[in-house]
Amino acid sequence: SFNNDEIIKELNKFKIKNEYLKNVEDEATNSIINGKIIAWFQGQLEFGDRALGNRSILADPRDKNIKDKINKSIKYREAFRPFAPAILEEKVSEYFEDVQTSYFMERALMIKKSKRKLIPSVTHVDGTGRLQTISKKRNTKFYNLVKTFHLKTGIPILLNTSFNVQGEPLVCTISDAIKNFYLSGL
Repeated sequence: SFNNDEIIKELNKFKIKNEYLKNVEDEATNSIINGKIIAWFQGQLEFGDRALGNRSILADPRDKNIKDKINKSIKYREAFRPFAPAILEEKVSEYFEDVQTSYFMERALMIKKSKRKLIPSVTHVDGTGRLQTISKKRNTKFYNLVKTFHLKTGIPILLNTSFNVQGEPLVCTISDAIKNFYLSGL
């Protein structure tokens, strides 16, 4: 975990223009709605091989082409590789069948047929999604980001994948994030 002073020091070291945002969730949501793919670096590093909202690449799940763009231009991996729907905990039953919580992306659940066209970039070819349930208690800042996206779009889901390029570990430090951000073409 890093504080703002540490982050600013590292950004200045790499001569990266920066500004403090009062409402980062609102700014990030606007970028995603406008077709941007964002790198989300906040809080403590997650343990394991899943991005759970602290070291994530995020995008609009409504954009059917964004999955291919991320696989080709950022992750450098095969086109068939799926991305996770990160969904507000209280909205899971509206989008998934046989509802279960899945805080660690450990379950692939069937997405309701009526919702698949709304979220094509996180719907696998078999109609499932590797669900990540987002709870305010577990990750307030990430929850607030998804909630802000929901309030602006009506969709309580973001496409979530790990903040790394194929074959590399999840970014850990600020300098890892900066290098990966520029390597991935974000």
